[in-house]
Amino acid sequence: MLKFSTFLRALGSIRGALIWSIVLFVVGIGTGWVSTGPLEDILLNQIGGLREVSERLEQGNNVQWNFFLFIFFNNAIKSVLVIYAGIFFGILPVVFLLINGMVIGFLVHTTMNYGASFFDIVVKGLLPHGIIEIPVIIIACAFGLRFGGLALKSLGQFGGEKRNTIGSQWSAFMRTTVTASCWIVILLLVAAIIESTLTYSLVRG
Repeated sequence: MLKFSTFLRALGSIRGALIWSIVLFVVGIGTGWVSTGPLEDILLNQIGGLREVSERLEQGNNVQWNFFLFIFFNNAIKSVLVIYAGIFFGILPVVFLLINGMVIGFLVHTTMNYGASFFDIVVKGLLPHGIIEIPVIIIACAFGLRFGGLALKSLGQFGGEKRNTIGSQWSAFMRTTVTASCWIVILLLVAAIIESTLTYSLVRG
């Protein structure tokens, strides 16, 4: 059940939700890029919170180890949570995708406005770990969206003749979420190692 091929088949079973996740993330990036006014203030608060965490981690004895632990547990817990929180009609995965996309879009745009190069921001600061981390987060949200879709479908068929069919769909889907959660955590572990070593060195080099 935990074979990578099983995980890939699980992705195929949520193809529609995966496409929607990508669309929502891209919309978030675009919104963050052009944000002004109250939305800009919200994003600045989000980034300010991340900066405060970063400064606290820098004060430890083993800085890279501190970063690794924070990045891994923060991403892993949130990603698994967003899968199962999708049962509330997929609301949390939608919000999670939009906010993460907006923060990235806003951060890249704002940093470039202050003179940083696109290469330094994206290729050195985002791409090494983001090439794994971002798709994995999108995948986690896609499972959350599928969870929400099943919840809505179940409400529509509650007490109907198709309740046995929806029950078998739930059973199959829940098995895929276990496989997905395991591989999401494994891939985020790899991303956290890269971010706390390679990305850390490139950004501070």
